Amino acid sequence: MAKKQFKAESKRLLDLMINSIYTNKEIFLRELISNASDAVDKLAYRALTDDKVGIKREDFAIHITPDKENRTLTVSDNGIGMKKEELEENLGVIAKSGSFAFKNEVKGEENKQDNIDIIGQFGVGFYSAFMVSDKVTVISKAYGEDTAYKWESSGADGYTVTECEKENFGTDVIMHIKEDNQDEDYTKYLEEYQLRMLIKKYSDYIHYPIKMEVTKNRKVENSDGEDKEPVYESYKEEETLNSMVPLWHRNKKDITQEEYDNFYKEKFYDYENPICHIHLSTEGVVSYEALIYIPSKMPYDYFTKEYKKGLQLYSSGVMIMDKCEDLVPEHFRFIKGVVDSQDLSLNISREMLQQDRQLKAISSSLEKKIKRELSKMLENEREKYEQFFKNFGLQLKYGTVNQYGQNKELLKDLLLFYSSTQQKMVTLEEYASRMKEEQKYVYYACGETVTKIDSLPQVESIRDKGYEILYLTDDVDEFVMQILHDVNGKEIKSVNNDDAVEDKTNDEKIKKETEENRSLLDFLKESLKDKVKDVVISKKLKSHPVCLSSEGNITLEMEKYFSQLQKNSEVKAERVLEINASHPMFETLTNAYNNDKDRAGKIAEVLYNQALLIAGFPIENPTEYADLVCELLK
Repeated sequence: MAKKQFKAESKRLLDLMINSIYTNKEIFLRELISNASDAVDKLAYRALTDDKVGIKREDFAIHITPDKENRTLTVSDNGIGMKKEELEENLGVIAKSGSFAFKNEVKGEENKQDNIDIIGQFGVGFYSAFMVSDKVTVISKAYGEDTAYKWESSGADGYTVTECEKENFGTDVIMHIKEDNQDEDYTKYLEEYQLRMLIKKYSDYIHYPIKMEVTKNRKVENSDGEDKEPVYESYKEEETLNSMVPLWHRNKKDITQEEYDNFYKEKFYDYENPICHIHLSTEGVVSYEALIYIPSKMPYDYFTKEYKKGLQLYSSGVMIMDKCEDLVPEHFRFIKGVVDSQDLSLNISREMLQQDRQLKAISSSLEKKIKRELSKMLENEREKYEQFFKNFGLQLKYGTVNQYGQNKELLKDLLLFYSSTQQKMVTLEEYASRMKEEQKYVYYACGETVTKIDSLPQVESIRDKGYEILYLTDDVDEFVMQILHDVNGKEIKSVNNDDAVEDKTNDEKIKKETEENRSLLDFLKESLKDKVKDVVISKKLKSHPVCLSSEGNITLEMEKYFSQLQKNSEVKAERVLEINASHPMFETLTNAYNNDKDRAGKIAEVLYNQALLIAGFPIENPTEYADLVCELLK
């Protein structure tokens, strides 16, 4: 029979698909299994409406048959099959989809079945077989027909359709696997272990059994006596390779916690149970099912470039994408899980989504439900929530400051900070509920550790008034507080701010001391040169001699943050050295200024370096500083 040619546009598309569109060759098996599932769906639907079909649902199956000797891989189904004209229409014209037409036909019927679910809608997945095959043969016999037909093609050069023999209805897709070359190992697609892995990865939830004869070993009698090594023999046995029913399709009431945990550990390769799971079935603009997990531990590579966020994306039980980043908001990037939707519009490769509007709708819905679950955990299971926050609280803080605080309203209630008075982690709302009547601000202080913050000179005067202070130890905390700005109308204020505590009497005293010591302050500023923007009499120091603060929008904590991101960062705070005029040291400094300005300059250098250490900055030259201290101690 003369070879028929693909239409010109189909020929170009076939060539493009084989060489360009499908970058991941292994998905060919997913596509063919999905097509087989579609064919079975069609006959299963007919069986529901036509008593003459006489085939039970449990009799439907998809068979995979590798043949290493002849280098063929066959995907067979006992579905609806195709007539000659259907073979030519569906396989002779790329993007002609029988599944899509059938789905529309079913939708138009008043008596339609809600559970009819057609995976393939574009008619091009079949051609992915040519990525691994140099020849594809399709033998099909339509249900109710007496004649079978064979469609055969070696690629873009055309195809033939001839009559053939086939005992039962259904379709066999027989691929002659390409020979290996330097770039590709095609033989692996004939190996049991590889086929098993691909079916488990992509087609585990096809709702018909996918069967294959697999090699197994059994122990046989050893006639040489009991002391001899046991003898095993190999045999073939048909095995169902897919689990068929996804856990997320099952009723929550029928699933045990152990089943949820085991699914997570097997699916996401974790040896510990998750801290919680969220099982969702949502109908709306986009209907979807989801099973979301929050790990109990942070992955070792979580804050590295290698870590990839994302959820596994399924369409009617067929995996489309292993990590769909668009489903996961950045502030919840720690979640793992699966999303399954029949409403996603997929393009020809099933790996790229045509309408990200649907993904955004799912992502927005997931975001709300994750927030609700975390809020519930915070309220009802505080210890568990604090365990979660210890691992992923920093991510919530980054999420708060990202995009100029776009998500701060969503996340602020989930944040925890260490309280100076409660000596444990508290929420901003809990802090606000304990504020004294006269307290004007929500106070915070930043530092490396709680212990170091507690000993900062700046916290002393605020703590002595009985005010609670939030001790912040993460680099991003300063930015978080500036983004949040206030709690229930109460401004959030750093203990470093001069107006952190209002005290008019003290303000007048400081003003007077500044005027009386103007020449000394100018001398100190000049002695320290470009190290400080200014030297001032401090409003906030009580029992300590010095501290370091800053002017302008860049705080000392921000400078530390940027210096960690980039070693020679040019983001610098304008440093201010604050001196306690009531401390005995100030009298020593004043005497030195009046009698020995060289000594006064050295004292200024020591005080500045002490302020650096207190603020958590390194001293530029520790040896020089140590020598200077020893010299002043003579």
